Amino acid sequence: MTLEVIGFALIVLATLLILGKYIRVKIPILQRLFLPTSLIGGSLALMLGPEVLGRFSHSSTFQAGIFTEEIVQVWADLPGLLINIVFACLFIGFVLPKPKKMWETGGPHIALGYTISFAQYVVGILLAILIITPIFGLSPAAGALIEISFVGGHGTAAGLQGTFNSLGFEEGYDLAIGLSTVGILSGIIIGMAIINWGARNGKSKTLQHPNDISIEQQSGIVPVEKRESAGTKTTSTMSIEPLALHIGFVSISIFSGYMILELFIWLETLTYGKAFDFYLFEYVPLFPFAMIGGILLQIFLSRFDKQHLVDRESINRIQGVALDFLIISAMGSLSLQVIGNNLIPFIILAVAGIALNVILFLYLAPKMIPHYWFERGLGDFGQSTGVAATGIMLMRTVDPENKTPALNAFGYKQILFEPMVGGGLVTAASVPFIIQFGPTPVLIASFILMAVFWYLGIKVFGKKTKK
Repeated sequence: MTLEVIGFALIVLATLLILGKYIRVKIPILQRLFLPTSLIGGSLALMLGPEVLGRFSHSSTFQAGIFTEEIVQVWADLPGLLINIVFACLFIGFVLPKPKKMWETGGPHIALGYTISFAQYVVGILLAILIITPIFGLSPAAGALIEISFVGGHGTAAGLQGTFNSLGFEEGYDLAIGLSTVGILSGIIIGMAIINWGARNGKSKTLQHPNDISIEQQSGIVPVEKRESAGTKTTSTMSIEPLALHIGFVSISIFSGYMILELFIWLETLTYGKAFDFYLFEYVPLFPFAMIGGILLQIFLSRFDKQHLVDRESINRIQGVALDFLIISAMGSLSLQVIGNNLIPFIILAVAGIALNVILFLYLAPKMIPHYWFERGLGDFGQSTGVAATGIMLMRTVDPENKTPALNAFGYKQILFEPMVGGGLVTAASVPFIIQFGPTPVLIASFILMAVFWYLGIKVFGKKTKK
């Protein structure tokens, strides 16, 4: 595979993103659903690629759709690389609040988020033990797919491709990507339906009219007079391009994470791995350690960077580009045949994940979040169905003027949430743990952790009076 093929594959992805944006602007229903452009562009790539056009075409010319097999192969390899950028960016330039404030404000969201995540493991593994493995013959690791896909999203699912392959569960990748798409769609569509329900039934204290969503929000195009800079220049372009500087920071984070992971693999080989023939870290992907590398870099910069060289908005732009290209490339290389061969288990996991998220949001959010439960809980519901961006979109829709502490609390939550679940260390290790130890011990551990956070949310945060 040549550099020319790789470069052209990226050019095609960027073109599909522009086409996706054009389609979103021209079709009002897509605007009202707040579908991300990357999801629309990815659907285009899927329909015009080998899995749809290629299968319906009787000509050998279009076996890979309008693309080439080499381009689709590049797309298949891209997500595993791009997810490292997404996770490395999570905490670079993020000013850490005082622990007490973070716990008081974000604590209910931490409890709710962890409860939902571990509940997804409990339900998923139960389904795998009782139905999916004995009846359909899928690996018991399928029990982890709800959390990987619904809380982790496309990025986490794509980042675990190597883990799925190395553990003999190759179909897990395509199932996870498909479930991630279902998760995002359900988060947006059901989330908007919940907002309408909440507005009409007095659940929301900020949104009085469910149709009060601006044209700007729907189209996703910011008017000229309201546009802001994409990032602050922290260095002179005569010395170094500011964007290049920030890409360098991200690269340092990824490299640091790589060295940490290699250290753990080496230590594992020298200690219990060799003694008990048990190996875990060689199956753990790089991206959670890239996040740890970002945290370590931020700690270093907070202490020694007196010039404040990091601009958080610039880091956000880098992360956003990586995530857009990740989603569209993952969908463009998705195997519908794998999903078709495992359609019933796929539907079971999808329905179970959606139902679980809705039930836990409606039942637990009012009990765990002492005030503005509807506005604040929507963020956790959105994140539990795909990505944090879905949760932020739902919160901004119901609270456009930021009258509640929802956004701040949601941000504080990520500090103690992302490193572990939703793509963190627990998510990355879930499939190796199920394969190595069996599903039952992981089920028991997940149930205990779910119960602990359930109790914490209701008994500690839920009893706080409204200030």
